[in-house]
Amino acid sequence: MPLLVLAGACAEKPVESPLPPLVVTQAVAAGDARSLATFAGEVRARSESALGFRVGGKITERLVDVGTAVKPGTPLARMDARDLQLGSAAAKSQLAMAQADLTQAQADYARYSDLFQKKFVSAAEIDKRKAALDVAEARLAQAKAQLDVADNQNTYAVLAADRAGVITTVEADAGQVVAAGQTVVRLARDGEKEVLITVPENRLPEVQSARDIEVTLWAAQNARYAGKIREIAPNADAVTRTYAVRIAVPGADAAMRLGMTATVVMRQAAAQEVMVLPLTALYQQGEKTALWVVDAAKDGTHAVRLAPVTVGVFREDTVTITGGVKSGDTVVTAGVHKLTAGQKVRLAAAPVRK
Repeated sequence: MPLLVLAGACAEKPVESPLPPLVVTQAVAAGDARSLATFAGEVRARSESALGFRVGGKITERLVDVGTAVKPGTPLARMDARDLQLGSAAAKSQLAMAQADLTQAQADYARYSDLFQKKFVSAAEIDKRKAALDVAEARLAQAKAQLDVADNQNTYAVLAADRAGVITTVEADAGQVVAAGQTVVRLARDGEKEVLITVPENRLPEVQSARDIEVTLWAAQNARYAGKIREIAPNADAVTRTYAVRIAVPGADAAMRLGMTATVVMRQAAAQEVMVLPLTALYQQGEKTALWVVDAAKDGTHAVRLAPVTVGVFREDTVTITGGVKSGDTVVTAGVHKLTAGQKVRLAAAPVRK
């Protein structure tokens, strides 16, 4: 009898139903597609040259430092010119020898021409002398050209600026032996300045479609400059996998100095209503992308439904949605892969933003 009472008591205990899952949500707010895309960059000269000696040798003197402003023809470095001077002296000796050979060949040809007129020598002999004269003339022309080359190389012992600008890098110093063409200094030419930024591949569409570009300086944030895309690298950097983009700044003034940190702000070409949501809100349904939209019932409960959406641009941790949901909808932003269509959920309190 006691067993029957215990069994009846157990049967009367109600079975508790599991609570709906708790989800993090966010209200969708439509914005403008001209929302800012911001990139950090560095001020560069549009044209920068790597300057080096046109001959190899030992540097005896460096005449400029980083930051030195130079004009066309300003000496930048000097090289030991003794070997070049010896080469020039040797070329002069070769020229004198060639001139003497030509004088001898001319005299021989004149003498044998007179003998040929008197029938003392054959036509073959006069032809031989004429050929020797032609060879002597060619050797003289060659010796003159070699002397010109040697004299030019003497001038190469001084490295001079070809244009006005400022020295940005020094890569060789006095006492160092350099090869022909090896970079000694880098010269940023005077003229238009630009800002170099690096762009991830998923953000290239934002850059390519940008029309309104503004450049500000970290050191002078009140100064604003209009920018224009001058060049987008065709290949990504092998290490960073980003694309180099150069922003021309035609209105750059003295406040924009080389090497400064700049901020480039881009706006899209056309205005369009879009929604910006966290990447965690996306749910992949086959080949389509969707969002879990939360609908409120009259009884106060909430259920989710899957809404396919059109994705705009992916950013670091957000994504733009251009269609599929509307402003005011509530979407799930965390735990999307544990939901099923029509499932009831509980809404977590929105985090307080400080």
